[in-house]
Amino acid sequence: MTPTITAFESSPDRGRGLARDMRVRWALEEVGLDYQVRPLSFAQMKQPEHLALHPFGQIPTYEDGELALFESGAIVLHLAERHPGLLPDDPNARLRAIAWMFAALNTVEPPVFERALTEVLERNESWYAARAALLDERVRRRLGELSRRLGDADWLDGEFSAGDLLMVTVLLRLERFGAVNEFPNLAAYVARAVARPAYRRAFDAQLAAFLEAQAAGAAP
Repeated sequence: MTPTITAFESSPDRGRGLARDMRVRWALEEVGLDYQVRPLSFAQMKQPEHLALHPFGQIPTYEDGELALFESGAIVLHLAERHPGLLPDDPNARLRAIAWMFAALNTVEPPVFERALTEVLERNESWYAARAALLDERVRRRLGELSRRLGDADWLDGEFSAGDLLMVTVLLRLERFGAVNEFPNLAAYVARAVARPAYRRAFDAQLAAFLEAQAAGAAP
C-alpha cells in the first residue's frame, strides 16, 4: 500500500518548509517511497477521527496498512529502519545516527522552538526583549556545542543520515533570526542538506500544497 501522511491544509509557516510534516516528506523522498497526503484544517485535527491517530490533535501522522504512527521523529525512525538510505549498515554507526536523531529533537529543538514561539506569541509583551535575549543565549550555546562537534565534517557522523535530516529541520527554524549564520560550518551544513534533491522535492511539494490551499481560500 501507499503510505498516507497528514499535513496542515494551510500551513501556518506559509510554505516555508518548517511544519513537521516536512520531516516525514523529506524522509520519504530520501528512501524513494511514494506517498499520499491528507490535508487537515485545524478544526479537523481536533475531531475524533484524527485524535484516534494522534492523541494530541497535531500533525503529522503516518498510516501504512494496519500501522498508524504519530510524532515526526518516530515516523522518520520507522522509515529509516525499514528502508535503506537514512541509517548506516554498521551497527555502531547506526546507533550513533539514532542518537543524533534524539539529540536533534530532545536537546537542540527545545530552545530553538521556544525562541521561535516567543517571537510569534510574546513579541508585544513588555518583557519580550529580556526574554528573547535569554533564549538567544540558550540557542547560541547549543549551536556552539553543535558547531564544535561538527567541525569541518560534511555530516554529523559519517554519511548523511536521519540524524542530519532531523537536525537540519530544527536549524531551519532559526533562519529568520540569523543565528545559524554566526557559525559558518553550521550554515554550510544546512546549505548542503537543503541542496539535496530529496529535500527540494519535499519542499516543493509542501509549498505547492500551501499555495493550492491559499488559492482555494483556506485560512492560514
